[in-house]
Amino acid sequence: MSIKPDLEALLIQLEYPVNDATLKQMEAIANNTKDFSKFAKHIISLNDELKKIGAAVAMSNSKSYLKIKLPEENSDKVEEFEEIVKHWADKYKIKLEKVEGKNTYYILGQHLD
Repeated sequence: MSIKPDLEALLIQLEYPVNDATLKQMEAIANNTKDFSKFAKHIISLNDELKKIGAAVAMSNSKSYLKIKLPEENSDKVEEFEEIVKHWADKYKIKLEKVEGKNTYYILGQHLD
């Protein structure tokens, strides 16, 4: 069974156009992220929660991962952002990588160990 329809749905939910380039990028992210298919559906609920404070889940242009980002103009929401991200990561056992000096995390995948 192909995961392509699920990736298309995820692109739409994250407000990306569905085309060959975005599908290829999302496919690379899915392949690079440990156990992506096991938690992908929970990315939408995280993104919905983050939107309330002006943050979002997005595709990274520099690495084949999704990133969780709070823009600088919303830096007054850092505490709430950190709380939402930590709660989500703990709940679904997601390993994150913090980008030094930024309110950004890469979603590395699910780690049950």
